[in-house]
Amino acid sequence: MRAAVVTVSDSVFGGRRRDGSGPAVADLLQKHGWTVAETRVVADDLAVIAATLREFTSQGVEAVFTTGGTGVSPRDVTPEATRKIITREIPGLAEQMRREGSQNTPTAILSRAVVGVCGQSIIVNLPGSPQGAVDSLRAILDVLPHAVQLIAGKEAHQDSAPP
Repeated sequence: MRAAVVTVSDSVFGGRRRDGSGPAVADLLQKHGWTVAETRVVADDLAVIAATLREFTSQGVEAVFTTGGTGVSPRDVTPEATRKIITREIPGLAEQMRREGSQNTPTAILSRAVVGVCGQSIIVNLPGSPQGAVDSLRAILDVLPHAVQLIAGKEAHQDSAPP
């Protein structure tokens, strides 16, 4: 499966801080068999984030992972940008990320991360800290291939009851 990773951070975009979360997410994805088609850093700008997400989803990647911009500060607009372009939310995945994250970091419940569908792609908002991003991704990584298959219409729902 092909993925893109977008780091959303004014300080990384401006060269004032090194990107730790984007490379950490890309590394974890690659270790689990994903191909990371592209990584990019953008500023905390709603229009730029939304345009970047549209660009990647139109290029046919199965998943776009964002890191950063999911908190409650005034410049955190990644969830709003994501909601502008998705057609359906997948709240259970975002809930699972918050649930798992709060086991190690109580402030994880402040995350406003969104997971949703845009065309044939899934978009996943991850926290901006490297550890938070990796922990959140690990919390849902095992179900993502199934979600991608369902979104693409390549796999039917399977009944849990035997025939």
